[in-house]
Amino acid sequence: MFTLSSSASFTVRALAAAPQSSSRRRCAAKQRSTTTRAQSRTSPEGVPSTAFFSPSKINLFLRITARRADGFHDLASLFHVIDLGDSMTFAKSSSETRDTLVCSDPTIPTDGSNLVIKALDLFRAKTGISQYFWIELDKKVPHGAGLGGGSGNAATTLFAANKLCGSPATEAELLEWSGEIGSDISVFFSNGAAYCTGRGEIVEDVEPPLDLGTKMLLVKPPMGCSTPAIFKALDLNGRSTADPLELLRKISSEGCSEAICINDLEKPAFTVLPELADLKARLQANTAKDSVVFMSGSGSTIVVMGDDDIPEFVQQDDTLFKAPTRLITRKAGEWYAPTLDRA
Repeated sequence: MFTLSSSASFTVRALAAAPQSSSRRRCAAKQRSTTTRAQSRTSPEGVPSTAFFSPSKINLFLRITARRADGFHDLASLFHVIDLGDSMTFAKSSSETRDTLVCSDPTIPTDGSNLVIKALDLFRAKTGISQYFWIELDKKVPHGAGLGGGSGNAATTLFAANKLCGSPATEAELLEWSGEIGSDISVFFSNGAAYCTGRGEIVEDVEPPLDLGTKMLLVKPPMGCSTPAIFKALDLNGRSTADPLELLRKISSEGCSEAICINDLEKPAFTVLPELADLKARLQANTAKDSVVFMSGSGSTIVVMGDDDIPEFVQQDDTLFKAPTRLITRKAGEWYAPTLDRA
């Protein structure tokens, strides 16, 4: 059995003063509600707040194409946004020096190292708007999971700050800026399905390759995967030789299969965490015969595509994170909304 820690209380930390923009103009535009959630509460300052859904993602295939001179790796991957996500609430703050981030998970830092705060600093630097914010983050997406939960938080933050300040930036600008603070953030500014190259920051919208109603199950052990450790264990000579553009063509015409849902990081992840290989094998043996089982990103989440029934061994192990989920998309100018009721 795995051991999983849990947390329920919120932690609050006021952030140190951030550098001021050269412009001192405040965001004067009226606060706008997102198309996905209505305003439902107020901040501690009594200011109306707006709730946004913060989604995560999976990699339907992930090829590592080269090691770069700067130490990073080039990849070619089909990302898809999914409806497992966190809840985020934003309100404009009267502070002229700091953001305040509130998080339900006390193990997650709420200082300037958090991507939410990095996204707000980036937004101010790029727009010249000196607005600060109060943010509440209710975490549902596990970290160290290969699901891009933190990247989804950053993308949602950029989208929310832009909306609350009257949309001074285009979505194309938000996408371009996001690559400065993280490789996976850009994918969330796609329509939900994206073929990504470079470090992951080069995003090409594609038509969703699978029916959005396709059943999926996510299973994650309590231990997370360290992305640097996984890449350190990567043997470039042991990678797949499949052409990623051919994989993209095939998944759209043939659907998922073991030959298409390739992840070059599975082998090094299974070397670092042998438990993952065992978990994948058990899921393959205990889910529908036509389902496809693969690891997302750098792990440690295992995806069952085509079946969302929770196997008995998973159901009985309280230390395993398990979540049926679905693929989701969005329209330009709108943000994502979940499709499954997890109440």
